[in-house]
Amino acid sequence: MNYSLGSLGDLIVDKVFVAKRVATKLRATEASLDAAMVEATELMSDMIRGRIETNVSAVATDATMAKVAQAIAALSEARTAMVEAHAAADELRLRLGIRTRLGGTENKADDAPEQITGLKEVA
Repeated sequence: MNYSLGSLGDLIVDKVFVAKRVATKLRATEASLDAAMVEATELMSDMIRGRIETNVSAVATDATMAKVAQAIAALSEARTAMVEAHAAADELRLRLGIRTRLGGTENKADDAPEQITGLKEVA
């Protein structure tokens, strides 16, 4: 007896593998944007500290800092767009009939507040 789903089963499996590959790239892109935002904001912080440490006028560094601020704003907009794309991709996953969760690096349970039990933790 042949229990294979045949070409229909292959199509479903192919969709799942494609969706997983896309989800992996999506998460990687989100992580890259987060990393770029961290770098850009640290750059701004270092620029401000450097200006203060060297007694350079705020007027002298204003144009440069304004450009960095524009870049940070653009990264923020890109991150928002990527988050929206992630939500749209999840909706598409359901419309395509892919019920398998595609995994992720975020642990939603970690976002829950800690329960206070009244007991003290002992090291």
